[in-house]
Amino acid sequence: MTSPVSGGMHSGASEQAPGQERPESAGPLAGDVLPAPPGASRRLLGSLLRPSARRMLLAGVLLLLQQAAEVAGPLLVAYTIDHVIPAIRTGDYSPLAWVAGGYLASAVTAGALRRAFILLSARVGQDTLLDLRVRLFSHAQALSLDFHERYTSGRLTSRASTDVEALRELLEDGLEQIVTAAVSIAYISAILLYLDWRLGVAALAFMCPVYLTMRSFRRRSIKVYRQRSSAIAVVITKFAETLSAIRTVQAFRREQPNDEHFAALNGQHKRVNGDSGLEMARYVTSSRLVANIAIASLVLWSAYRVADGGLELGVLAAAVLYLRPLYDDPLRLGGVLDAYQSAAASLEKIAALLAQQPAITEPAGPRPLPPPGPGVAGRAVTFENVSFAYRAGSQVLAPFDLVIPAGQTVAVVGPTGAGKSTLARLLARFYDPAGGRILLDGVDLRDLGTAELRRSVVMVPQDAFLFSGTVADNIAIGRPGVTPQDIERAARATGAHDFITSLPDRYDTNAHSGGGRFSAGQRQLISLARAFLASPPVVILDEATSALDIPAERAVQSAMKTVLKGRTALVVAHRLSTVQIAARVLVLADGRIAEDGTPADLITQQGPYAKLHRAWLDSNN
Repeated sequence: MTSPVSGGMHSGASEQAPGQERPESAGPLAGDVLPAPPGASRRLLGSLLRPSARRMLLAGVLLLLQQAAEVAGPLLVAYTIDHVIPAIRTGDYSPLAWVAGGYLASAVTAGALRRAFILLSARVGQDTLLDLRVRLFSHAQALSLDFHERYTSGRLTSRASTDVEALRELLEDGLEQIVTAAVSIAYISAILLYLDWRLGVAALAFMCPVYLTMRSFRRRSIKVYRQRSSAIAVVITKFAETLSAIRTVQAFRREQPNDEHFAALNGQHKRVNGDSGLEMARYVTSSRLVANIAIASLVLWSAYRVADGGLELGVLAAAVLYLRPLYDDPLRLGGVLDAYQSAAASLEKIAALLAQQPAITEPAGPRPLPPPGPGVAGRAVTFENVSFAYRAGSQVLAPFDLVIPAGQTVAVVGPTGAGKSTLARLLARFYDPAGGRILLDGVDLRDLGTAELRRSVVMVPQDAFLFSGTVADNIAIGRPGVTPQDIERAARATGAHDFITSLPDRYDTNAHSGGGRFSAGQRQLISLARAFLASPPVVILDEATSALDIPAERAVQSAMKTVLKGRTALVVAHRLSTVQIAARVLVLADGRIAEDGTPADLITQQGPYAKLHRAWLDSNN
């Protein structure tokens, strides 16, 4: 049985995902770009590291001591050449023993301190990443439906996977190398100045072109790494989107076009990666050239001074050992800069995501609902001069008033884009009205605490989604902690018990993500059992039978009567057979209430509902 107006009453396409009202290319959330306040990345990093401040301080002390032990080696070499060897010539071997013992002690100490530093810094890194993943997950759940309809789940997955992984690489390897290199450069510079101030000043002077080379690389590469982060997000989004819609892909033979599109996206990602590799090659070549020129120049000049008697041979030997790490540390930072730039771009995107604020907020002072009247299961719903638009200048619902008494079931019908699902989402407070207010037993929905609102109003969507876990777990989502008997009672009441008991593990059968192993009708029955067990005063059914065949539709309609009994209900109807369970019908057209009355009265008025009803009867003949 299908709609007589070519699905004209079905609003799922436009209202389930209001892309027709708000294309993704419009507004601040276009594409992969999210607005973020200035300095959001720094504040986010600070807030992540602040709980580990003491451990980071201890790690810093360990690193300072470890580097001090490591750089002591060339000093011992210089002392050996200038003092130990002359002592040996006189037959005094005690300085040699002291130097050998000191070298061994410095090596053992450096190794032990290095191990302690790595263990401590690894714990800090893991704790930081754990905190970040928890924040991302919690924040993504808290963001309003409006955001999720603009910003794809694939991009959110990229933020929580690829971008967090980039930060992991920096925290576990790159950050340690950056700090180690900085400390090493500081120590070596101080030692060179101590050994010979002229040599120290000359060595530091050559650091200027090395620094300029690094700065040039950073400026050129930061844009490339931002593009790379965006490119991989697009690839992940396409991958996730294709797999989530695999039935549609195979039904319409979209494999080849999808392969071509995915190959093009992969090609873009490859080109951006190639650009980053080219920048790295340029940096390595230029920085190595500068370092080699600096070392050669300083060694030749120092050798000339030794020959002239202006510099001790031991100082020259120590300088040769120090100059290579002095210039190689910045060179090795090129690889770290690669990780740093990638992590900086990722942190920027994560900070921008976390800076997004939910459009639906918890009230500062929540108001409780009044106690229900004796023998009343539902609550009264009132729309006062309510209007709504997804964006400025595109009105979806014109200002209207509507009162639904407690316990009444109201069906909402109308053509695609009329605003049926939008009306349902306003009542569920997935959105707030642009004008007016919605009251539940006289209390504005915006004044209700989120927990009380979700207990009082439950929405059963058109696509009944089942989560990974058992069937029993899925039924008990609305009331965790209930007994197995309560779960079975809800399944029996909605007619789901019979097919559940035929499953291999009955109520312990794993539903798997999405519930693909079940038919649409079975998923909807489980969804209705979930709503029945939650026992809310107000139930919203959004196109609950639109995707079902006739036997499944009848089973679901029977379950709907059980779930809605005594409760206030708003039923968005695609098929007029669903309207039969309603005491009242609203007909929406162009965002306005065109008709309002009982089904019997509206049929006699020869208006829009009567025409739809005649067409529906003709389609069944």
